[in-house]
Amino acid sequence: MKLYFLLLAFCTMSTFSFAQTKDEKAISSSVESLRKAMVDADKIMLEKLVDAKLSYGHSGGKIEDKPAFVNNIVSGKSDFVTIELADQTISITGNTAIVRHTLNATTNDNGKAGEVHLYVLLVWVKDGGQWKLLARQAVHVPAPAPAK
Repeated sequence: MKLYFLLLAFCTMSTFSFAQTKDEKAISSSVESLRKAMVDADKIMLEKLVDAKLSYGHSGGKIEDKPAFVNNIVSGKSDFVTIELADQTISITGNTAIVRHTLNATTNDNGKAGEVHLYVLLVWVKDGGQWKLLARQAVHVPAPAPAK
């Protein structure tokens, strides 16, 4: 009987520790909307999700503001055919959220097919009840070490 209550208590605590808050759900939804808008080159959704003061850092060191980021996605200069996100974490303090994930994508930048594998840091701010992307920085996922 003690084992039963111990297991019940553990399961209850596990449920609470893995449950997302309302803001975490909203951030997760915003990240998914951004992913979809980037794949679809959806200018209206990109404009809605991105803060006017965006600082968008690429893994190669290039930094874009909001107009450049949106234009490069919409024009196909930066064309994401697919984007898959993994290992996402969300940390919220006040009206600021930090999101980290691994991004794996197929691209077709300026008509040239490719793949990218990145670690990404996103900073979101809550503006008038809506979460907006303020900053993004990506770094390349290191290539696996050669087998010995």
